[in-house]
This record gives sequence, structure tokens and C-alpha cells, in this order.
Amino acid sequence: MKRVICSVILVSTTYLFLASCVPARRLKAAEGALQSARNDSAILATRVSDLQNNVGQLKQQIGDLNNKVNDLTNKTGELSSDAANKNSQLAAQRKRLEQLQALMDQQKNATREIRKKMSDALVGFNSNELTVSIKNGKVYVSLQENLLFPSGSAVVNPKGKEALGKLAEVLNNNPEITVDIEGHTDSIPIRGRYQDNWDLSTARANSIVRILTKDYQVDPIRIVASGHSSYDPVQTNSTSEGRALNRRTEIILSPKLDELFKLLETNGDTSAN
Repeated sequence: MKRVICSVILVSTTYLFLASCVPARRLKAAEGALQSARNDSAILATRVSDLQNNVGQLKQQIGDLNNKVNDLTNKTGELSSDAANKNSQLAAQRKRLEQLQALMDQQKNATREIRKKMSDALVGFNSNELTVSIKNGKVYVSLQENLLFPSGSAVVNPKGKEALGKLAEVLNNNPEITVDIEGHTDSIPIRGRYQDNWDLSTARANSIVRILTKDYQVDPIRIVASGHSSYDPVQTNSTSEGRALNRRTEIILSPKLDELFKLLETNGDTSAN
């Protein structure tokens, strides 16, 4: 009997021992799993923190890039506006240049027409008495001394007056022509009535002005007279032939340049701005 009781006690004790050992192992396993989960959570938390930092940096970079994009957009707008202004200015300048070229062509054609009219009007005179040419965009009617004046005189010859009458007829029919009259002499000092060649050249130019305005009714507002003495020769003064050519009166004709000057002034004002 005692053996049976001892056996029962032993079995019960063993059972109780085994029963108590199972929860301990589970507890230890659970604690290990919990610790592992905690470690994984810490690692994930670190990764999340790193990712959040990366996200913050990326947001900062995106903000910086957006600012640069905005700056570039603004600059592009400014450049586009500036380019539009430049194109507008170029178009206006091109238009003015075209207008200027058209006026210059018009002036050239008008100058050629004046030359033709003068040549036709003065066709009856010899080349040793007068010539008609274009120089510096103007028409030069060069009348020699032998046609206009006696030597050392400012009184116009009858034949010279006839030539001036034909010239005046063209001027009166073409009021847009302006007139410059220049008196020229050779380099030989003058003796007699006139103080010097300045005096003689000016007196001759003034004599022609009086004939054109008083005898032939050319508007005096259109005329300018000047004397150049011997200081604007066309040939050498060292020969008698050269001096004869230098003793001349030049009537310089040009179409009015009002429109051309206005356009040039407009261009100048625009450039200054």
C-alpha cells in the first residue's frame, strides 16, 4: 500500500512539475519575441526618422527648385518683354530707314530733274561760258567770268544777263529749288575800285542776286549769296588757263530738304532716348 501511495505521490509531483514548466517556457519565449519586436520597432523607428529627414530635405530642395523656377520664369518674362521692345524699336527704325531712303531717292531724282531743266534752258551757251553738273547731291551752274563780267568788274554783261534770265525762268517755275550764289576769283590781287578779291567776289555774287530778284522776280528768301575770293579754286592758279577757270560764279541749286531734315531730326531724338 505504501508503495502505491508513494507512486501516486511521485506521479502527481512529476505532473505538477511538468505542468509548471510549460508556462515558464512560453513566458520566456514571449519575452524573447517581445524583445525582438522592440528591437525591430526601434530599427523601424530609426528608419522612419531617417526617411522623415530625407523627406524634409527633399521638400527643402523642391522649395529651392520652385524658387529657381519662379526666378527663371520672371527672367524669361523680362527677357521676352525686352525682346518685344527691341523688336518694336527695330521695326520702327527699319521703317524710318525706309522712309529716309525713299526721301534720299526722291532728292536724287529731283536733283537730276533740276539738272535736266537747267541744261535744257541753257543749251544755247558754250561749254567755255558755262557748265551744268551734279556735285555733292546738288546742281552746279558754273558761269565763267567771260560770260558774266568784264575783268575786275561786278557789272553783268548783256549775254550774262540773258543766261540769268533763262535760269530765273526755271527757278520761278520750280519754287521748291533753293539757290546759293558763290563768287570766285583767281589769286591775282585786284586793283582799282575793289579793295581785294574778297570784295570783288562778294560784289559779283550780290550783282547776280539783284538781277535775279529785281529783274526776274525770283523770291529773295530762296537765295543766299557769298564770296570766296581765290580760296576755292577748281584749277591751279599758276597758269593763265587755270586762273581763267577759277574766275567764275557758281549758282548752286538743290531741292528743299525740309522733309529729309525732319526725318533726320526724328532719328536723332530717338537715338538720344
